[in-house]
Amino acid sequence: MSLIAGSYEKYIWGFKLKPHPTPNGLTLTPLFSYPSHQSPITTVASCGAAAASGGADDTIHLYDLPSASYLGSLHDHSASLTSLSFYSPPHLSSFPRNLISASADGTVCIFDADPFVLLKSLRPHKKQINDLSVHPSGKLALTVARDSCLAMVNLVRGKRSFCGRLDKEASLVKFDASGDKFFMVVEDKVGVHEAEDARLVFELENPKQKRVLCASPGENGLLYTGGEDRSITTWDTNSGKVAYCIEDAHSVRLKGIVVLTRSDGSVSGDDPYLVASASSDGIVRVWDVRMAIKEKPNPLAEANTKSRLTCLAGSSLKSFKRPESGSSSIPKGEQDEEMEGS
Repeated sequence: MSLIAGSYEKYIWGFKLKPHPTPNGLTLTPLFSYPSHQSPITTVASCGAAAASGGADDTIHLYDLPSASYLGSLHDHSASLTSLSFYSPPHLSSFPRNLISASADGTVCIFDADPFVLLKSLRPHKKQINDLSVHPSGKLALTVARDSCLAMVNLVRGKRSFCGRLDKEASLVKFDASGDKFFMVVEDKVGVHEAEDARLVFELENPKQKRVLCASPGENGLLYTGGEDRSITTWDTNSGKVAYCIEDAHSVRLKGIVVLTRSDGSVSGDDPYLVASASSDGIVRVWDVRMAIKEKPNPLAEANTKSRLTCLAGSSLKSFKRPESGSSSIPKGEQDEEMEGS
């Protein structure tokens, strides 16, 4: 398993999570670290052997994790990158099929991952996109932006299919593992919505009333959140209650949280409780959140980058195996359609 972190200082950090001889011990072994961008790194994503980072320099950089090598860059955006997401169908978990990116000018780009070429570009929002989430089917994505709107993007046709105005600007949007629900963060509240009609089921309210800055869905209806309260909160989104909480997991605010997975795409161990977190003071930690039931747990592994971290991503670490040629999730017959803006 691997972790990728980006920082204000333009550095990209790569770590491999390895077993340690101590009971239940793990260690974060550095894979690489170097100044990848010309401006602060704003978003990272990883899937199998591939990783990507986006920055305020309007550029996406690509990496191969097993060889810790740089693959090249994409220059199709004309504004700062704000969100990156890979899509890989279950039978191709070792390598992504598509990369979807969002930027500060409201643009979404859809790339084929074999090779990394632009398939579609569209503008579902008039202002900066805050976050993007791809449905597990790979057929659609949700975006939230500073125009206080929620948009649905048809990734097959490369068109915006829906746009609705929100009462307040949302900072994060995430599909759950099944794709039946999605979560939308507005300041310190997390809304749980039905994916079919966007109906609000209930709200998860942070008891400390602190802003939620990062979130990661897990299996079995669990959602992991972190932010200005410096804690890792595990929500049971079926009941709306807190399942686990690691108080003061970091000494400063959390900027990234990741549910770690095994190489076969399933959740680590028997249950989805192995979670990594990153804080703005440069600390990356790995936890078993179940330990919070008994007492305040100690992290299973820790690394100090000594930089101001902005984002975190993780994936299984496999050999670089490309899918068969022409396997983009976007049908070839529809790649020639005209792009449609908002």
